[in-house]
Amino acid sequence: MSGATGSLAGPRPFYRGVTGVGTAFGVFGELLQGVLPEPEGDFLVTLPIARWSVATFRGSADTGELTVWPRRKTKALRLARMILADAGRPIGGEITIDSGLPEGKGMASSSADLVATARAVANALGINLPPRRIENFLARIEPTDGVLYPAVVAFYHRRVALHSVLGSLPPMTVVGVDEGGEIDTVEFNRIPKPFTAADRREYAGLLARMAEAVGRRDLAEVGRVATRSALMNQVLRPKTTLERMLGVCADVGGLGVVAAHSGTSLGVLLDPAVPGYPDQVAAAAGACSSIAGNVAVYRCLSFDGMGMGRR
Repeated sequence: MSGATGSLAGPRPFYRGVTGVGTAFGVFGELLQGVLPEPEGDFLVTLPIARWSVATFRGSADTGELTVWPRRKTKALRLARMILADAGRPIGGEITIDSGLPEGKGMASSSADLVATARAVANALGINLPPRRIENFLARIEPTDGVLYPAVVAFYHRRVALHSVLGSLPPMTVVGVDEGGEIDTVEFNRIPKPFTAADRREYAGLLARMAEAVGRRDLAEVGRVATRSALMNQVLRPKTTLERMLGVCADVGGLGVVAAHSGTSLGVLLDPAVPGYPDQVAAAAGACSSIAGNVAVYRCLSFDGMGMGRR
């Protein structure tokens, strides 16, 4: 994997009132997250869902001030300033972020905000900003999820780099619960990982199994690997409801349990193609409501036929 260096090439002349819009999807936790037996081997496998962050950049030639709304989205403001400076356009304007992703729950809300912001600024200026260039900027801000890529990917979230593209899966549904509270991703990633050399070898094996399962479109195996990853994560970020969620999954005939490894969410994976799927969703949602008050149903994204774009 190689990336371009230097300034972004070819911005169009800036004019007052230029506007760009960018989007990025979120995730429901991770299908798999752990540490590989290699230096800086922290990685995750994405589970994209049909919820998005939308960023709008409106430039102004009248002022050098750049602002963001909501005002707490300071990381997006920092990213926009970096991109504008690198493009040779240190101009003012406003970034507005509209997100359907809750914060601190393990749904990549911050990553989606940042990627959407990068795309909005690039669209406004008419510059090419491929994933590798965006990664270079994001690595200067915080650990980041792999929401840059329209696929299920393995991603080095701490060093902000693509490990591999695994492919696309058939549609799935997640019936999810929120255990409450919020997790700061930056602080979480400073915690030393308690995983042994044997654990790291197991994570490498799980990643190989996941890659094969995605290639075969084997949802049952995807669910088994996701469940194992959720169980292994209990030594790092334990979920108090995991055992009960495993019971719900078994009772309704789900594929497995997926965790937000650095968040507060857990979900039961379901296959919409199985007979009796509507009843299965209803049963899972009803059972989950007795575990946690905040229950939601998410549609996972499938990317068949979509290109990966330039790196």
